[in-house]
Amino acid sequence: MTAMAARAIISYDGTDNDRDALALGRLLGEAGAALELAYVRHSTDPRPDREALAQADAEALLDEGAGSLGSPDLPRHVVLSASTGEGLSQLAVAEGADVVVFGSEYRTPKGNLQPGTSAQRMLEGGPVAVAIAPAGVYNGVGLSIKTIGAIGEVGDDGPAETAALLAEKLGAEVVFKADTSVDLLVIGSQPHAAPGRVSMTAASQYVVETSRCPVLVLPRGTTLSF
Repeated sequence: MTAMAARAIISYDGTDNDRDALALGRLLGEAGAALELAYVRHSTDPRPDREALAQADAEALLDEGAGSLGSPDLPRHVVLSASTGEGLSQLAVAEGADVVVFGSEYRTPKGNLQPGTSAQRMLEGGPVAVAIAPAGVYNGVGLSIKTIGAIGEVGDDGPAETAALLAEKLGAEVVFKADTSVDLLVIGSQPHAAPGRVSMTAASQYVVETSRCPVLVLPRGTTLSF
């Protein structure tokens, strides 16, 4: 039986950094992933008219994001949670999604990558893969992926298998190297991570924080299909 293509939820709030997430989500969509958008609201307003307006604003924001992807019928979710990372984790599990896509932290210089608070939360024991885009990629003509790096630990073939599936769909080459001279990095979790959970080694964390290309961090023992 052919595995179903990955489902990716893009975290989107209309900021430039989340437009970077849209750009990375578009790339995953080109590889075959099914895309969805999500916005996390952190509180409700006790006044019904203000609450209705806040909800409508959130929905309009996601409508704009879907339109910019050229997919106005894209599934969209407005989530209520005190924590963006926790809200997105719960949504991903509830929806059966495989990966959540983020932009970098909002102060990240263009061309660099830095996980924000929400992404970092999911990188520390989260239940699904985490993809992070470098700052400023939405301003370009699109992400050009010619080489995909695979960084995995002993006994976990997920990064290599995922990289190979992505490379096949994107017309790229897989290289096995622990540096950022590639166009996309697929990174596995550490051997002591619980199966199906994300947890990186210190070395992998360093690679992510010094990366200038998009990264896709997988839960332990997981392969994403494309």
